[in-house]
This record gives sequence, C-alpha cells and structure tokens, in this order.
Amino acid sequence: MNASTASLLPPGAMPATGTLIDGNWLDSPRRFPVLDKYTGQTIAQVCEATREQVADAIRVASAAARRGAPAPHERARVLRQAAALIESRREHFVQVMAAEAGFTLADANGEVDRAMVTLNLSAEEAVRLVGEMVPFAASPGAEKRLGFTQRFPVGVVCAITPFNSPLNTVLHKVAPAYAAGNAVVLKPSAFTPLTAALLGEVLLAAGMPPAFLAITQGEGDSVGGWLLEEQDIAFYTFTGSTRVGRIIQQAAGLRRTQMELGSIASTIVCEDADLARAIPKIANAGLRKAGQVCTSVQRLYVHRSLAEEVTRRLVDFAATLPAGDPRDPATRVGPLISEQSAIRAETWIREAVDGGARLLCGGRRSGSVIEPAILADAPDGGRVWCQEAFAPMLVLRPFDDFDAALASANDTPFGLSAGVFTQDIDRALKAARTLRFGTVQINETSSARSDVMPFGGVKDSGFGKEGPAYAIREMTEERLVIFNP
Repeated sequence: MNASTASLLPPGAMPATGTLIDGNWLDSPRRFPVLDKYTGQTIAQVCEATREQVADAIRVASAAARRGAPAPHERARVLRQAAALIESRREHFVQVMAAEAGFTLADANGEVDRAMVTLNLSAEEAVRLVGEMVPFAASPGAEKRLGFTQRFPVGVVCAITPFNSPLNTVLHKVAPAYAAGNAVVLKPSAFTPLTAALLGEVLLAAGMPPAFLAITQGEGDSVGGWLLEEQDIAFYTFTGSTRVGRIIQQAAGLRRTQMELGSIASTIVCEDADLARAIPKIANAGLRKAGQVCTSVQRLYVHRSLAEEVTRRLVDFAATLPAGDPRDPATRVGPLISEQSAIRAETWIREAVDGGARLLCGGRRSGSVIEPAILADAPDGGRVWCQEAFAPMLVLRPFDDFDAALASANDTPFGLSAGVFTQDIDRALKAARTLRFGTVQINETSSARSDVMPFGGVKDSGFGKEGPAYAIREMTEERLVIFNP
C-alpha cells in the first residue's frame, strides 16, 4: 500500500492478494484493482487467476475429493475453530469489509456475527448427515427387505459469490460444502476479493486440508468462464444476477446447481398492521447495506387507510439513517459498490420523478453514496418499480383490495421473498397460499433472514436452498442400499 491508502487498511489487515491452490498463494502477471468504495482509492492490486491456475485448482480439488475428506467429527472441529478464529480477527474483517464492500461498522459486525452462526450450524450438520429407512413392508413380497439411504459428497463444489455479503454468503456455500465432505473452489466477486482471501487464511489456520479449498480471483467473464469449462466440477452454487445464472445453468448441463438470482422484493402492510413494529423493520430492510440485498424491500404496498401515516413515519425514520463514510460510527447507510451503481440509482430516481413519481425524501448522490430515498406514485413501467433497484430506495404504493396487492406482488418474473404485516390469520394464510415466493413472512419484511432457515427462490429468482442443513443435502448424493435376506 502507498501512504495515501495506509489509513484505510492498517498494516496487518491486508489479506493475501493471489490465487490459493493447495495451501499456496500464487501470483500471476495480470492484476486488477480493489477500490475503497467510499473514497474511490485503490487499496490493493489482486492477481487474477490464469487459465492454467484455474485448471490446476480443479485438478488438486478433484484429487482431494477422490481421496476422501476427513471424518465428519474432524470437519466439524475445523468449522468450529474457524468460527472462533473469525471472532478473534473480527476487527480485521470489519476493516476489510468497510473498505472493499462499503459496509458500515454495524453492517460489517453483523456480517461477522452471522458468519460464526453459519459455521457452527454447518459443523452441527457435518456430524448428523444421515439417510433414512425405506418402508419396504408397504410392498407385497418385499416385506423382508431392509433398505436405507446414505448420503455421499458430490466431489468438487464451485462457489461463485456476490459482493453484497462477502463473508456470510460465501460461508453459506463453502461451509456446508466442506461439512458434506466436498472439496471447494471459490470464485468471489472481483469487487470484494480481500474478504474471501482473509476467510481462506482463517480456514487453513483452522485445519481445513489445503487441497480441499481453492480461491480463484478474477472477473466472471474470464475466471468464471474458465470454471464453467471444467468438467470435473460436480456442483455449482451461485448467488448473483439471473442473466449470469442462465449462463451457468446452460454450461452445467446435467451437473447439479443451486441458484439464488434476481429479485424484486415486496412487503404488504394491511390496515390492521402494528406500525410501531412494522416501520423500523421496513426502513431497515429497505435501506440497510445501502439497499444492496436481494431481499431488500423495494415494492411497499400499504393499505390506503394507513398510507399517509406510514409515509410520514418512514420519512421520519429515514432521517435517522445518515448516509456517508462507512467508518463513521454514526453512519447507517454506506456507499454503493461503485460510483457507476450510484449514478444508475440516481438516474432511475430522476426518471421516476420525471414520469410522475413523488420523491418524498433523499435520493441525492455524493460520489458512490445515495441518501435513502422514499418514492410514491411511481409509474407502472418505471424502472424503480419493474427492475431490481439494488439501492437504498423504497417505492410506496397504496392499495384498497388485498387480493389486488397479492396479484401485483406476484406480477414480476421473480419470486425470492415477500413479507406481510397483518393480525388477521385468514389473511395471513391466504398470503402464504397465494404469494409465489420462496419465502413468505408474516409480520416480518421480505428481508428478514435467519441463517438456520431454508432460503431460496422460485421463477427467475432461481432454485435450490441455502441454510446449512438444506445446502448440505443439495451438495450430496443419495444412495439406496437394500438387503434382501
């Protein structure tokens, strides 16, 4: 680092900046910059994996998978030790995420807290991965047979991960994969490679066999494409855009995948909602991490009888969320992942206003920071309503008919998560039956997530489940064993 960036990442906080293969960090001729998302300064130059290094990473991982992983109790020990090491290096992780992801201190610490939960949940699942008995007695003539299933690792799991959760989402892929006995090749986002590298150092220090973890740094168009060419990869797990998900799925062919893709998340506030409970949840769910969460509340449907009060309360709450330097403890909304992303969000807001929407608060841009924006009366065809914003904005629309609100929430290509605030059990059950989303939350927003739960979408939001217990089943093969005495 040069002197101008030393204050951004103190000495000792900089992780390795190469490609990890078999416990070794390797350099390469081509490098790409990692920017501080608030200042725009370069904080690191990271070596992009070469085509040969990608092939070598798969070769090493494939050989390790064929030899077999350590026993389940040993894999669990490694994962628990990794959780302890992350806690001991919390400040390093927080500094790195504040710099390369633009996370506020609160968001970065929350990411560390959840990462430890994910690791410990994965450790628990490693030692209780079992099959089930098959009731052959139900078939005439087969009643003497004894049958049961066992689960085995698929082999090499390729994890391709996003910038908006550079630690916990990575662990939702890496930790269950290893808990199941697979070798893992990770390609983190080129926006946030340093957090992944720091995690790699932690996993190796915790005792993960070096051949079972590779980290290939680089862009999706190069390194990501090379990973899709490697036929020894048995399973791809991806979080990102629907466009890229389609490319991965086409390349995977008959190989298995788990996809968490695009989203336009909706939350519905009914006339009997507890607003004291709902408003803080909605504001935080729409604006935390600068709105760069796949389940961030974007479409907010409010019963017309409450629209004026909800609008006032949300605007007042947004005023308590200062936007700016993520290292300032008072900041609640940090920068977007790039200035280009902030310009895009600013453009969408301006387009919406020009099309008749009312900007109730926020929306001003300074560099890569957008002040939390709340809009009303957005046109049906506007991008703030019809495309995934991935920015700190809530778009409010009143409704009179609950069925119409459900139909409107369903009227997107996506189906990841939705929330409904109501005290009416019949209405809640109707929402659960009607909303075509992977998750429907009652008296919660679309963005409430516990790391233990199954998480995944339908339609263009993808398929398969995260959550350690569920991801492990995705990443294993079920084998039926029958005894016929």
